[in-house]
Amino acid sequence: MIDEEGSHVGIVTIDEALQTAREAELDLVEISPNADPPVVRIMDHGKFLYERAKKAREARRAQKIIEVKEIRLRPKTTDHHRSFKIKDARRWLEEGKKVKVRIRFRGREITYPEIALEAMREVEEELSDVAVVEQAPQRDGRTMLMVLAPK
Repeated sequence: MIDEEGSHVGIVTIDEALQTAREAELDLVEISPNADPPVVRIMDHGKFLYERAKKAREARRAQKIIEVKEIRLRPKTTDHHRSFKIKDARRWLEEGKKVKVRIRFRGREITYPEIALEAMREVEEELSDVAVVEQAPQRDGRTMLMVLAPK
């Protein structure tokens, strides 16, 4: 048994442990049921649950949420139009956001995935100073997708 201050009391009977907990007006909580003999602790269980929930809330608040932005292109997208999209992607990466680069195929464009791969490589080269490829280009149905993360 462990008392309310956290000091080790020793091996006591269940009745003695319950009596000690009642005298302290606290709860008797079983910590390790598989141990031989089982380990119990005298504590305020409600306060324990509250503090654990409070710590979990603080941990969630401290987490950094990474936003994912997306630029959509087509295999026939011109270099001039692509430069505007790359400029947006560069700004987002500098802000610490991830960027998905998606190329959609329409009609018979799907028979020429090498054109889309070349466009993906160009985007990757343009942004190589601020980004690393987190997910290499891969086909997914009628789209090809690549994910860039900030350096």
